[in-house]
Amino acid sequence: MTEKTDANETELRIRVALSTGIGDMPFGREELLTREQAASKGEALRLFLAAYEAQMRGDLDEAAGLYKESIVAYPTAEAHTFLGWTYSFMNLTDEAIAECHQAIEVDPDFGNPYNDIGAYLIEKGDLSGAILWLQRALGAPRYEAYFYPHFNLGRVYEAQRRYFDALDEYQAATELNPQYALAARALRRLQSKLN
Repeated sequence: MTEKTDANETELRIRVALSTGIGDMPFGREELLTREQAASKGEALRLFLAAYEAQMRGDLDEAAGLYKESIVAYPTAEAHTFLGWTYSFMNLTDEAIAECHQAIEVDPDFGNPYNDIGAYLIEKGDLSGAILWLQRALGAPRYEAYFYPHFNLGRVYEAQRRYFDALDEYQAATELNPQYALAARALRRLQSKLN
């Protein structure tokens, strides 16, 4: 954290940029906060990480509760999105989508909730509805995993029998992340089908 005084405020503001430690994903956007706000955001991060650990252990109820506590401490798009992800594992798809909408309200630049809404709509069978959300994910300025919406668009296009569009999306996903096995397998499978 670095300290900086905002010209419009007499109160000292601190530039806060926190990392989740989950890949390259930050925790919220970089912003100027008061010391009190910075402390609240730090507490929210602590709760978020505890929630993530609980989720990875499979304790979804605990994870959901901790994500909610994180949101109360300091709302972030990440906590709303990960609460939605937890709900999806609990087969609460509508609640998952609602949390993603909350995430977008908090930070419309964060790409994860757009992709997640698209993926949840695919699960619900709303392929056409998923396309818009996946395209929005691709246009989000704050996103670490653009290969996911490319892969998910590939799934949609393949289901719609738009095979060459699907190939393009699977190819884009593998170019962005050569280690993403699902996209590589989908690309090879569809190439074989079309040959």
